[in-house]
Amino acid sequence: MGRYEVLRLYSQKASEEASLRALESLMTEFFHSCTTNERKREIEDLLNNFAQQIGAWRHCLYFLSKTRNEYVMMYSLTVFETLINKMWLGVPSQDKMEIRSCLPKLLLSEHKALPYFIRNKMCKVIVDIGRQDWPMFYPDFFTNTLQLIQSPTLAPLGLVLLKTTSEELACPREDLSMARKEELRKLLLEQVPTVLSLLTGILETIWDKHSITAATPPPSPTIGENGELLSSMLQGPHYAKQLSQPLPLLDQESLQLCCLTLECLAHLFSWIPLSTSISLSLLATIFHFARFGCDLPDGKPVPSNGTTPPQVPVNGGAPPQGGSHGDRARLGALAMTCVNELVSKNCVPLEFGEFLLRMFQHTFFLLQKLTRESDAQTTKSQLEELDERCCQPGRAQRKLGEAFLFRPPQETPGVFGVSGCPSLSYVEKFTEFLRLFISVHLRRIESNTLFPVVELLGMLFKYTFTQEVLNRIQFRYNQAQLEELDDETLDDDQQTEWQRYLRQSLEIVAKVMELLPSHAFSTLYPVLQENLNVYLGLQQFVVTASTGRRLNITAENDCRRLHCALRDLSSLLQAVGRLADYFIGDVFTARFSDGLTVVERLVEVTCYSSQTSLYDLETAVPSVLRPDFIDVHAQSLAALQAFSHWLAQFYCEVQRQNQTRFVNLITSAMDASAPLISAKVPEKLLLSACHLMVSMATTVRPIFLVDLPAVRNLFNLVTCGSARKLHPEAQVLVCRALSNMLLLPWPNLTENEQQWHNRSSSHASLMAALTRQYRLLRGNANPQQRHVDLGDTKAVLHQTLRVLRDIVDSISGESTKSRQICYQSLQESVQVSLTLFPVFIHQPDVTDEMLSFFLTLFKGLRVQMGVPFTEQIIHTFLNMFTREQLTESITQEGTAGCQVVERFLKILQVVVQEPSQAFKPFLPSIISLCMEQIYPILAERSSPDVKAELFELLYQVLHHNWRYFFKNSVLASVQRNPPEEPMENEAQFTAIMQAFGQSFLQPDIHIFKQNLSYLESLNSKHKLYHKKLFCTSMLFHFINVLLQVLVHRSHDLLQEEIALAIYNMASVDFDSFYSTFLPEFLRSCQGIDANQCTVLGRNFKMERDLPSFTQSVHRLVNDLRYYRLCNGCLPLGTVKL
Repeated sequence: MGRYEVLRLYSQKASEEASLRALESLMTEFFHSCTTNERKREIEDLLNNFAQQIGAWRHCLYFLSKTRNEYVMMYSLTVFETLINKMWLGVPSQDKMEIRSCLPKLLLSEHKALPYFIRNKMCKVIVDIGRQDWPMFYPDFFTNTLQLIQSPTLAPLGLVLLKTTSEELACPREDLSMARKEELRKLLLEQVPTVLSLLTGILETIWDKHSITAATPPPSPTIGENGELLSSMLQGPHYAKQLSQPLPLLDQESLQLCCLTLECLAHLFSWIPLSTSISLSLLATIFHFARFGCDLPDGKPVPSNGTTPPQVPVNGGAPPQGGSHGDRARLGALAMTCVNELVSKNCVPLEFGEFLLRMFQHTFFLLQKLTRESDAQTTKSQLEELDERCCQPGRAQRKLGEAFLFRPPQETPGVFGVSGCPSLSYVEKFTEFLRLFISVHLRRIESNTLFPVVELLGMLFKYTFTQEVLNRIQFRYNQAQLEELDDETLDDDQQTEWQRYLRQSLEIVAKVMELLPSHAFSTLYPVLQENLNVYLGLQQFVVTASTGRRLNITAENDCRRLHCALRDLSSLLQAVGRLADYFIGDVFTARFSDGLTVVERLVEVTCYSSQTSLYDLETAVPSVLRPDFIDVHAQSLAALQAFSHWLAQFYCEVQRQNQTRFVNLITSAMDASAPLISAKVPEKLLLSACHLMVSMATTVRPIFLVDLPAVRNLFNLVTCGSARKLHPEAQVLVCRALSNMLLLPWPNLTENEQQWHNRSSSHASLMAALTRQYRLLRGNANPQQRHVDLGDTKAVLHQTLRVLRDIVDSISGESTKSRQICYQSLQESVQVSLTLFPVFIHQPDVTDEMLSFFLTLFKGLRVQMGVPFTEQIIHTFLNMFTREQLTESITQEGTAGCQVVERFLKILQVVVQEPSQAFKPFLPSIISLCMEQIYPILAERSSPDVKAELFELLYQVLHHNWRYFFKNSVLASVQRNPPEEPMENEAQFTAIMQAFGQSFLQPDIHIFKQNLSYLESLNSKHKLYHKKLFCTSMLFHFINVLLQVLVHRSHDLLQEEIALAIYNMASVDFDSFYSTFLPEFLRSCQGIDANQCTVLGRNFKMERDLPSFTQSVHRLVNDLRYYRLCNGCLPLGTVKL
């Protein structure tokens, strides 16, 4: 656009028609692909300036009535939106009246011709006016909407307005005062009975109009099988027969109207409380429409009424809103969304017992339809077909894994906006309903005599486990869908999409095993046996050729079937392992036979796998079958490992009896797994074997384990140094297993029978072999001499310290004798580490490894190390971490340097928590290090690195050393009016509190939440807020900071925690809070005038209970922001078209 058009846009004399043409040209230019960003900014500034003036609305009203340019219409409505939401207070009354009159008239006259998003935007603008002016200045706002709903031709428009009203007025944004928000909610609640009556009437009228009542339907399978039960539940055969009537065939207009009505109901149910307004009649009507989601009619879409021919999609567009399966399914899904909104409410009045029972009665009917099987369809195939009508195949099935883990009611999320999304399938909606009903309401009605608990559990089992869970994880039934799941990319939980899906499915299996153990096991084990037989029979197809061993299965179809069988066997082995917990404890004896059968079978599989080494075979498709063979072998070891607790209990039972059977199981398992601990074995298989070895040594602990030939070979492997060639994680696991065999006490034996002397000697020899190269480093500690081979030295350090750290960590919670032997074996290596620490202080990767080792020592072997040596370690660290060294570490690129400082702080955390008086002399040095050296460095950095550990250390200093600051006596703590307690080290205490206060001004929400919880904990345990120093010089500063945080909304996720902390601080002296702090706080607030300040103070009710106080806090914050918004949005200079 040239200069002339811009001038014409601003010209006061230009005609409205010319201005419209100029604006259309501007908008077209703005969205043109050739327009530069600079030119777009110019146009944007021009349009924004125009939107700020009040008089612009007259031009926009003309533009809306004359243009068909969607950009211009949307811009014009945005101008109205800005005017109403930000400048309405300054608009003259006469202008407001004109706007309230003209916009609804324009909507009524043009709504059919407007694009749906323009229509919805105009509805939103009209509702915004009602949000500001109804009922005083806009008394007919809601009445007009109700009249539209009752008009046969305008009902869809009225429903859009009603839904928008519910969205914008029931839970308005912060640009209204709290009083206005409460007024709007009260006004809406008064209208709820009328609204629900109208919406019920729409649904009932359409249902009755289109129902086929003349024809008598054939007997329903549901009535035939469970007719007597259903009739009794539904209080008579008439109601049961009514539910079994055929679904009405809806034309396009009726279907659209029903969808809009159900969308309105869903949003209304998201905020209105359960009351008598939600009648049983309305509930029954909603469930009638829910049947659209679970019936599979054979009929074709029904055309519209006689005057309108059916619409046909053009150019691949979306199908018309008619009677197609997808549209009917969406109707059913919307109905279930309404039900889910109701059932998600935890607060249920006592008088709603009948309501819940009736809701279940409807559910029972739908669940029967969903689980009804026939010759043509199983439950699984029916659910799949229902699933496909709304979304991609298998999506709802995968949701079942999450739905039936029965999360507790307090974790139940809001339904609308999640399950309310039209893209979700009916099966998902119904599954979500069942989860909510069972987790939230089952306990309320299960005692009712009309409630059939057994039948419900039976159908749930059928709905989830029998058809959905076992079959859906097997490739033989579900290959196409399962192959689509990603099994390579890891998520935040270090799981692939396939692993997550399988884990969720196995959790359902475990839940069913808990409820119905015999049935679940008898269902699962035969399937496992079937796949095991295929796997164990593969040996007959192994042939020896000149190039080596080969699997003589080459046909493409056979390879595909083998691939599916191996994948399924891997999944089923995981399922069996997941059920191991249900064979131990009190049920060990009762289920011993099944448990022994499983363990013997698993041992057989692991032996077979190790003997045949199928993963080494040549195959027709090595890229597919080799990973399958590795996975099956690894999962068989993992499943056997899962039964280690069962083996431990078996060992205890037979320890004083004939142990032959048990010994054979352990010996075979070790013979099968020990040879796999080799650098030549695939990593996945190697790690599974190592984990099994660790479980045998740590959980089962048989006395003969260390004497088995396979285990002796492992000791030789480690002591000769060959274990260093293993994968690092495997090396750590093997060394842990061998160490634990020698350190952990054998079960059910006395101290004299433990053979501690021999085991101590063996452990010392093992540790000496493991640390041989490491201990030699002490004699060559000069960094100049070692500069050439620094890489090799680091490798030895990392490798050895990782192993030693793991060994110490694994016995940290064991008996004193075990820890004594461990420290005796490691004592020289610990001394070497302390000697080497200063040498590598400028190598953050090595320093981090060393500090990790010392941290583990402090946690697990602090008593065994003794006070003198512990003091030596602390002195060494404090001397080495100077201000310069700390600055170098924290400001170093990457995270290695910060990790070093964090490890050091973790060690100090252990020290300050020690109750022994021997470590108390270190407190001044530790506090000084934190506040004078570390904190000044961190305070200048926005990065959260190290801060979390520093503040945790400060918290531990205060919590575990309270008497270092407050010398209160035990007697004073129980006196009614104790004397004022003396305080020491006041300067350090004040500095720590100031650091906590400064952290609340930082943007990092995690540090904020952590430190707020620390203050609350100190107050709960030590009455921090009540201490004189805190009360007189800190309390109001903290309250002020926390209130400012709420006002600025910088940490909105912590609103409730912040409000609670403010209450706890204010409750120390409510009188001072109300008389002194609150008036001073309001006077200091910028952006409000004196009258608004007075109103804010008057509205803060001087209540002293937590709910009322926090409500007043939120009201204060909301209204303060509202006043600032109003005062800051006054109209600027005049800009006209």
